[in-house]
Amino acid sequence: MKQSRFLIAVAVALFAGQCTWLLDAPLLVEIASEFDISVAMAGQVAAANFAAWAVSVVISGPLSDSFGRRPVALFGLSLLCIGALASAFALNLPTLLATRVVSGLGGGMIPPNSMAAVADVVSPHRRAQTVGRLMAFNTMASVIGIPLLALLAELGGWRLPFLVVGIVMAMVLLLNWFWFPRVENPGPRSLSVLSRYRDLLSIPVFRAAFAVNLTQRMAFFGLSGYLAAYLIDSYNINLAQVAIPLAIVGVGRVIGSYLAGPVGNRGDRMTIISVASLAGGVLAVLLLSIDVPMWAVVGLATVSVGLLSIGWPVFMTFGTEISGRSRATSVGLLGASNQVSGVCGAAIGGVLLAWFGFQGIGYLCLVTVAVSFVISALFMREAGAGAKLLID
Repeated sequence: MKQSRFLIAVAVALFAGQCTWLLDAPLLVEIASEFDISVAMAGQVAAANFAAWAVSVVISGPLSDSFGRRPVALFGLSLLCIGALASAFALNLPTLLATRVVSGLGGGMIPPNSMAAVADVVSPHRRAQTVGRLMAFNTMASVIGIPLLALLAELGGWRLPFLVVGIVMAMVLLLNWFWFPRVENPGPRSLSVLSRYRDLLSIPVFRAAFAVNLTQRMAFFGLSGYLAAYLIDSYNINLAQVAIPLAIVGVGRVIGSYLAGPVGNRGDRMTIISVASLAGGVLAVLLLSIDVPMWAVVGLATVSVGLLSIGWPVFMTFGTEISGRSRATSVGLLGASNQVSGVCGAAIGGVLLAWFGFQGIGYLCLVTVAVSFVISALFMREAGAGAKLLID
């Protein structure tokens, strides 16, 4: 019963945190209008949030491993709550930028700390399945949570979603206060971030996992980031009309994350992930190259994104298996690879788009998953289910 309550607390924290992270994009036009600035300038609100999130992901893992999961969880949720509520009452752009930095710092603490806490509590044979289900629920934020918050903004202005999220975060904080485990056994207390990362990166198979996840996620973010633009440009639809196709593709992410559970318990899990991602890359090239009806493209994209979504939860589970008392650090470092891959996928994809059109995005997806396939085949033979390359 206690474990079920804990998992519910983690699930709602991840979901609410993801909603907060993704909240800026649908509100930028209204924010720009109220503060009399360009949408591009308003976009710095999202950039501030993402940058703070990326920094927090890197530093919160070692803090969690040194000082315990519960303090980091409650502190991160407190920052999310304060940041969201303060954003709702921001009087100008600099204030809103500052409040979104606070939210980003809090939000970045939640994923690595939560996944490490799950690894601490859940037995090894159920860990992959639990992480997969949590990630599937987390992904629902982009499918359900963000559209609902965008609807709130349509009804009551851009401040209302921040106010609602702040109130929800207060309830999530209260839930975690009562249900997050109090008994912990953190490792040696240290404020040194680099020492834990150095220990992890000294493990060859972890370095390979980092590289494989980085390249696979570049393909994921490349396709996800430019799919809306491709549909609008190729099928002459507007931004409102592209919402339903993107929601359908989002379901593919949910299914892929859920499938990571059974895949993560298999001894040949890295082979399955490599083949799945390679198939996803091939489908990405295909859907961006052939002339077919829009809904056929949406179907192919749903399958492609689903296949490219299986790996991330499995890599998180793998990281907690081999990292000993540095579990949160391992998830944080793998999360940092997600941030880097998102930036690289967008930047390189933009260059290839200018050179080759949307086919260039497909080439990016195919090349990156091919590289990940080779790295996995050469360097990840020790990464089967139940890997035990532990460090203290």
